[in-house]
Amino acid sequence: MVMAGDFRKGVTVEIDGKVYVIIDFQHVKPGKGAAFVRTKLKNVMTGQVLERTFNPSEKYESARIETRKMQYLYNADGLYTFMDTETYDQIELNYDIVSDAMQYVIEEMNVVVQFYNGAAFSVEPPTFVELIITETEPGVQGDTSKASYKAAKLETGIEIQIPLFVNQGEKIRVDTRNGTYMERVK
Repeated sequence: MVMAGDFRKGVTVEIDGKVYVIIDFQHVKPGKGAAFVRTKLKNVMTGQVLERTFNPSEKYESARIETRKMQYLYNADGLYTFMDTETYDQIELNYDIVSDAMQYVIEEMNVVVQFYNGAAFSVEPPTFVELIITETEPGVQGDTSKASYKAAKLETGIEIQIPLFVNQGEKIRVDTRNGTYMERVK
């Protein structure tokens, strides 16, 4: 059990039969009236974010989220197959669960899959991935006094902005947290 007064970022709790992770919290002690805890919660299953206040003495059940390192194997008929790297067990997840992560994941790449009560609800790609540029305009000589960018399509199908000097067929490192170009990889 977790008391609302002990809420911190990253704590997972079960409220009204749903599992939430605390994104932000603030303990408020007004001049008049009782203290309260103002929170921003994210539903781990649906991704919905809501704001809610709690009495610091309220108690909630702690939710145990299990994370497993898994390898992405392949996609067949809209089901994405992942293999546990320790037990070699395989699971299939539908597109709704993996859609955000698959923008940066290629076959045989390791990812982190989160489970609640044995059911997978989230796939997280590595923070930095190395992908090949499949389509982009050739670099143009000229105004280099300021940073200039062009669109590039990567091997996973996602489009990002890259510097003018990077060309098609080159491998680059991408930050998956915000989808930005980091550097060329040799």
